[in-house]
Amino acid sequence: MSFRVQPQPPARPNRCQLFGPGSRPALFEKMATSEADVLNLDLEDSVSPDDKAEARRNIVAASHDIDWGTKHVSVRINGLDTPYWYRDVVELIEDGSDRIDQIMIPKVGCAADVYAVDALVTAIEAAKGRKKRVALEVIIETAAGLAHVEDIAASSPRLQAMSLGAADFAASMGMQTTGIGGTQENYYMLHEGQRYWSDPWHWVQTAIVAACRTHGVLPVDGPFGDFSDEEGFRAQARRSATLGMVGKWAIHPKQVALANEVFTPSDAAVAEAREILAAMDEAKRTGQGAAVYKGRLVDLASIRQAEVIVKQAEMIAR
Repeated sequence: MSFRVQPQPPARPNRCQLFGPGSRPALFEKMATSEADVLNLDLEDSVSPDDKAEARRNIVAASHDIDWGTKHVSVRINGLDTPYWYRDVVELIEDGSDRIDQIMIPKVGCAADVYAVDALVTAIEAAKGRKKRVALEVIIETAAGLAHVEDIAASSPRLQAMSLGAADFAASMGMQTTGIGGTQENYYMLHEGQRYWSDPWHWVQTAIVAACRTHGVLPVDGPFGDFSDEEGFRAQARRSATLGMVGKWAIHPKQVALANEVFTPSDAAVAEAREILAAMDEAKRTGQGAAVYKGRLVDLASIRQAEVIVKQAEMIAR
């Protein structure tokens, strides 16, 4: 372990991020009463160019008019390669209420992209005398974003979360697929005539998790395109959770419950984690550095693993 202690990520649930187009304000009330931890009101891909200005106005109005409860309210702005993003930021921060908790930046390719948004947000907050600092989330969805993922994770104290945008990432990498997340038909190994499918997103997810955990940022898995395939969603989410991601996007309301199910530690997992901690407490009391729990050796590393599960469960319960 380095003597430079890794910072802890924000202590808030991020099991599910539910998306809704800013051009469809009729959905906002339903989103606010959903079971999602984070709501992403979208100004980017789900909004046509002709509707961008109206979508901004819809979100600004909704930030004042709708009771968002304890939801973490985020707005995905347009990419920095478009003529829309600066108006997105200006209108959201100048005219929106303090219930806008976060701005999500798509297609981030380098730390300078985050700096640009951070600088604009900082200037507007100072000019308007806003007391609450707006957080940032970035989406890694380009080859450049992956190449610079650690610099991006360290780019701003405002940065709270980092997501994987599988579809645009696949396009940027030149991957021969139109699938959004999940197993891909042609990504397999052949052994004795049998096909074995592996996970084409594993390596980029691992890079995101490592960068996030190094710099105190929440790593989040992105969309699963086939919202009719609940078992496929569960499988993708379980892989992501095993790798250390804290949550997943929902592009359809039916995916909210699935994400919450996977990213909430089960009662059995929490009970086992507490038993491991108790076994290690007893071992320390008797001067032992390790203990045997259900036939397997547990030690200080086991404590750290168990603490992750217990802390996550306690945070969700709060």
